[in-house]
Amino acid sequence: MSFSAQSKGVYAIATTPFLPDGSLDTPSVDRLTDFYQDSGCTGITILGIMGEAPKLEPSESRAIIRQVVGRSRVPVIVGVSAPGFAAMRSLARDAMDMGAAGVMIAPTPALRTDEQIINYFGQAVEAVGDDVPWVLQDYPLTLNVVMSVSVVAKVISNHSSCLMLKHEDWPGLEKISRLRALQKAGELRPFSILCGNGGMFLDFEPERSADGAMTGYGFPDMLTELIGLFAAGKRDEAHDLFDAHLPLIRYEQQLGIGLAVRKHVLKRRGVITSDAQRKPGLALSETARAEVDYLLQRLGRRDKRAAL
Repeated sequence: MSFSAQSKGVYAIATTPFLPDGSLDTPSVDRLTDFYQDSGCTGITILGIMGEAPKLEPSESRAIIRQVVGRSRVPVIVGVSAPGFAAMRSLARDAMDMGAAGVMIAPTPALRTDEQIINYFGQAVEAVGDDVPWVLQDYPLTLNVVMSVSVVAKVISNHSSCLMLKHEDWPGLEKISRLRALQKAGELRPFSILCGNGGMFLDFEPERSADGAMTGYGFPDMLTELIGLFAAGKRDEAHDLFDAHLPLIRYEQQLGIGLAVRKHVLKRRGVITSDAQRKPGLALSETARAEVDYLLQRLGRRDKRAAL
């Protein structure tokens, strides 16, 4: 299974389920994979930032790739970002050998100038191989690397194997419009744009010609419905659905506890056994858990999926 420059829909950013003792919860990996597929996701992205990839042993990373790819009916993209290119190449080649659709590469946080960013991705593609389809992750809020429209366009133009942009700049609506304008003018080849940031701006990103979402919000079934409503031209219905979920989406965007909120929701939905993170990680206080549960209760009055 593969993805392409025309890929659309929702690619779920998968969490990595752990048991309270920090060990991998493999039964929950299967349930989570099924959950994303049954929710209508068109792809799954594993070993990303919210997948706690840096906390995994190399053997664990490969075990998760093998398990998810072996079970999935949709394309699986594997995050391979690493401090060095040797580890990136090894993981990328192993992932492709196991049947992954492609990989996702983020800039290392040390990059500052446009030239450094462009050269970095040139070296990354050389390391993984220009035959490996990949996603460019643009996430300045966490990675502290600012990629201008011209830099994103240059990286995509330089590397035909880059098929998708994971857009997570904030604010970023104008960035989407400017990239699409370059395409319309014939100055940039086609590529898919899927948006992250927990879905925070998914009420307007499709209207700016984004192709969908790549995020791990705990209601991927809502995300797929939302993208479908926009595609059908049902603007008001799409915004009404988004508005119902916005308080929970916003709560999840709090710095440091977003993953804890996400895992708590997935546990409440019966998808994963435990909301544990591998250390180091911030757990929700009892007060915070009660607040999330309250938001779920209120959401359940407007969307039956949240009637837990």
